[in-house]
Amino acid sequence: MKKQMEKCHILSQRGLGAGIFDLVLRAPEIAAEAVPGQFVNVYLKDHARILPRPLSLCAFDRTQGTIRLVYRVTGEGAGTEELSSYPAGTELPVLGPLGNGFPTELDSVCAVGGGIGVPPLLALLKAVPGRKTAVLGYRTAGQMFLKEEFDAAADAVFVATEDGSFGTAGTVLDALKTLPVQPEAILSCGPRPMLRALKQYAAKRGIALWVSMEERMACGIGACLGCVTESTETDAHSQVKNKRVCKDGPVFRAEEVVL
Repeated sequence: MKKQMEKCHILSQRGLGAGIFDLVLRAPEIAAEAVPGQFVNVYLKDHARILPRPLSLCAFDRTQGTIRLVYRVTGEGAGTEELSSYPAGTELPVLGPLGNGFPTELDSVCAVGGGIGVPPLLALLKAVPGRKTAVLGYRTAGQMFLKEEFDAAADAVFVATEDGSFGTAGTVLDALKTLPVQPEAILSCGPRPMLRALKQYAAKRGIALWVSMEERMACGIGACLGCVTESTETDAHSQVKNKRVCKDGPVFRAEEVVL
């Protein structure tokens, strides 16, 4: 799959609340190659920040030549805070699309996302032709985002909040257990504890599971080995039981990796 460095322009940027920002970039070359589940490396204007920011694709439009990135500001002084300050018209170098994506030729899927793992599942649901369900997890109703767009993209949406302020009280696993019919396949993105629990849940029920992993990245192209995760098979590149999340992932079959 072709990847390239493209000079992209910000078309719009807005806050979604709780430190979440919605960024749309003019990026026709990247949009033409992108598939759901991939990510891009965004290079900031502050050249003191050598490393790019890896951000998942929330959506892309091949006709309009745009990509959409929904991301969280990780703290004061962080690169994502700088990114959130850029106005429309700002030019940024962006490398992508990177990594591999989710399978989309499935008859019935359940997309399960937690926190900032929610955005990449929106592009996935728009691409799946069959029946699709979404289970979304947030800490509280006040931190919920993209819910209306998931309502439009999925046949059914279930929400779990840790404090019980909306939907099922608890985790995405608690919401999964309330589904009238258990899914044939689960495609997920979120923090490692959530993915670990999903792996146990799916294994007990014989449900196929794909996980999109979140790891700190440096190069984003598999050269630096900065984002390796333990795997269940020997990697042809490193000759040890490791997978490079940026290159071999970020999407894996659950049985490929140790969570």
